[in-house]
Amino acid sequence: MIMIYYMIFNIGTFIIYGIDKRKAVKRKWRISERTLLSLALFGGGLGALLGMYLFRHKTKHWKFRILVPCFTVLHLVLYVMVIRLL
Repeated sequence: MIMIYYMIFNIGTFIIYGIDKRKAVKRKWRISERTLLSLALFGGGLGALLGMYLFRHKTKHWKFRILVPCFTVLHLVLYVMVIRLL
């Protein structure tokens, strides 16, 4: 069940990073940085990382270069700990 949550959340996060990149290129309404970072914090870190590097989006912002990998590692550790308990 937890694996399904992570899969869906990361796919959604990846898609949202892609949407924000497309909107940035077209100079349209954007998704806030707070929202993008929150998605990574609540479990979408891997999707955020993939989105950042595949779409070349937010890779120059220090907050994203530092926080998104940290959130990803945090959730990987939490996931392993939960799996061991089950």
